Amino acid sequence: MTRAQQAHRAEWATRPERSSMLVLRLMVWLSLKLGRRLSRLILYPIAAYFVVFAPSAKRASKAFLGRALGRTARVKDGFRHVLTFASVVHDRVYWLRGRNDLFDITVSGEHHIAALRQQGRGIVFAGGHFGSFEALRVIGERHGVDAKMLMFPDNARKVTAALTAINPALADSVIALGRPESVLRVRDHLESGGSVGILADRMLEGDKCREVAFLGQPAPFPIGPWRLASMLGAPVVFMAGCYLGGNRYHLVFEPVVDFAQVSPQQRTAAIDAAQQRFAALLEARCHEAPWNWFNFYDFWNNPT
Repeated sequence: MTRAQQAHRAEWATRPERSSMLVLRLMVWLSLKLGRRLSRLILYPIAAYFVVFAPSAKRASKAFLGRALGRTARVKDGFRHVLTFASVVHDRVYWLRGRNDLFDITVSGEHHIAALRQQGRGIVFAGGHFGSFEALRVIGERHGVDAKMLMFPDNARKVTAALTAINPALADSVIALGRPESVLRVRDHLESGGSVGILADRMLEGDKCREVAFLGQPAPFPIGPWRLASMLGAPVVFMAGCYLGGNRYHLVFEPVVDFAQVSPQQRTAAIDAAQQRFAALLEARCHEAPWNWFNFYDFWNNPT
């Protein structure tokens, strides 16, 4: 990993979290006791606090929104950006409690999932820190998709703790990567017809990356998710759960690559092409629903 890439990782991965399990449990309790509409009122002062007291995130938001919107981002744009993030995090409580009835959901590309499920195949869902990954559970119910999230150990522990706080029954829906048995667990789950989800837009320690054109400038994307899917011969489907405001979500599914149809000689080229397609699909979503981008750090690692 180059120094620039290490700095890129450190920009977000080493930043201390502004949260705790106590705060999480309090928010879960308030959300369930007050209901979605009333508890959403708390999000506005939370968003205002972060706009005022998180200057680095504010700068990153403004830089990204300038690229996605094609104009200089204003203060109200930054507030909307943070409020969308807070809204999606808040809605996790209801998604994970199975309260899909609270949402108005539209889906594009559902037939891609249906076709793979009819073949009994497991799917690798590749998403980004964009919108709601939890919204995938809607498709899971419709098509019998048993999806587990793939995460590196530190993140896996945090997410597992959060899931336990919200819905203990989902605590085993995370597979920690970077362990000797990790790949075997993923392989076995896919071979049994299960699916996995992985976020393919952030580097972690030890990751190799490749710079791919994204919103007008090359940005580093990790290669690991694509090598894993290639090694397992799995079909990869892009997924984005776009939050549209109110209680509206739009789920988007697009095929990226089916590594079962790729020969060993073609693997490197197929990984490169898949990564480029993923970045292009993510870019398109960023233009259509820019407030859903939740990488609040210098994604392009521009010098300041």
